[in-house]
Amino acid sequence: MTLVTLSDVLQPALRQGHAVAGLVTLGWEDMRAFVAAAEAEDCPVILQAGPSCRAHTPLPVLGAMFRHLAQNASVPVVAHLDHGYTAEECRQAIDCGFTSVMYDGSRKPLEENIAETRRIVEMAHAAGISCEGEIGFVGYSGGDGSSGTDPAEAARFARETGVDAMAISVGNVHLQQDHEGGLDEDRIRAIEAVTDLPLVIHGGSGVPIAQRRALAQGSSICKFNIGTELRMAFGRSLREAIDRDPARFDRVQILSETHEPMVAAARSILRAFKGA
Repeated sequence: MTLVTLSDVLQPALRQGHAVAGLVTLGWEDMRAFVAAAEAEDCPVILQAGPSCRAHTPLPVLGAMFRHLAQNASVPVVAHLDHGYTAEECRQAIDCGFTSVMYDGSRKPLEENIAETRRIVEMAHAAGISCEGEIGFVGYSGGDGSSGTDPAEAARFARETGVDAMAISVGNVHLQQDHEGGLDEDRIRAIEAVTDLPLVIHGGSGVPIAQRRALAQGSSICKFNIGTELRMAFGRSLREAIDRDPARFDRVQILSETHEPMVAAARSILRAFKGA
């Protein structure tokens, strides 16, 4: 297997009753571990470059890293731009070899979000890649609150934009550090009733493991974005590596000791999204 689009992995997930993890990357160490975890679990994985990742590493470098990992992987790998806020960001990601872009117009009025997302979809499809959109703003732990997705607006958004996957706001929150959030399943069912698109949960770290598994197997939610949970695992393993020998200063040696803990953390996440 090699580099694939978002639709290539989400459509089978929708048909077969499982979900695919969108793992938020920050650098080479974690993205390499995520692919190793996916190979160990024999499942696809979506490598995601969000705004904080892009602030640290330029898109051309990220695109090359994702493509290198995908081309040498034994499982399908999606190179995904997460939370692209402008057409130019999405265009640059496409030019850099990403196979999927997510345009986030969720803070904008509905008409504007639909119009702008449709333009990104057209650009992505012309390049032969996928596009994810978002309807209903997903807030941040300790920051802006969420505005739940209205099912009628979701139906219109899906119909008029042509997106390949639709991110929704159903009680999920970005940057949540525990599994106590829980999702509004009644709202999820109402949205499922008006569209046949694969649905996406941002802020998946806050969703209880049992609910992740149940929704992956029994709903149209086919993609869960997981970031905070993995960043916490990386931070723990990095501190432990440093504390084992405070006199060490070689970053390559120190960072190498985060690999196996990150593979284990990612494998645990991936297992919850597999089919029954």
